[in-house]
Amino acid sequence: MEQRLDFYKANPAAIKALLGVEERIGKSALEKSLTELVRLRASQINGCAYCVDMHTTDARKGGETDRRLATVVVWRETPFFTDRERAALEWTEALTLVSHEHVPDAVWEAVRPHFSDEELVDLTLLVSAINAWNRFAISFRAMPR
Repeated sequence: MEQRLDFYKANPAAIKALLGVEERIGKSALEKSLTELVRLRASQINGCAYCVDMHTTDARKGGETDRRLATVVVWRETPFFTDRERAALEWTEALTLVSHEHVPDAVWEAVRPHFSDEELVDLTLLVSAINAWNRFAISFRAMPR
């Protein structure tokens, strides 16, 4: 499979806009390790090989363990994640699959105790951003390096 288009070169202004969102996420109170788990889980759901590779690598560089990275896909079945991480992963799945059930009240009730209002907005921005990046990478066939 070959890359269809280098979207960074094709439209730098569009990518600059997404990078602005990433800058906000980087300034948020969300832990770096949590942001990488969220990015990884959304990318797994979307089937984005480029982003799964990138965020697994970035998480490892940030000190994440191989065991936790290997089990993000089955996070409900393992004891390796904190309650806050579990809430974020559940929120990520609901937002990424929003067309299936919208965001059920049970998911809202699970995430609410673990995040402040500002953090919930930032978490939602994070999930929205990685879903946008996934769509760029998948549609233009970005290849893992």
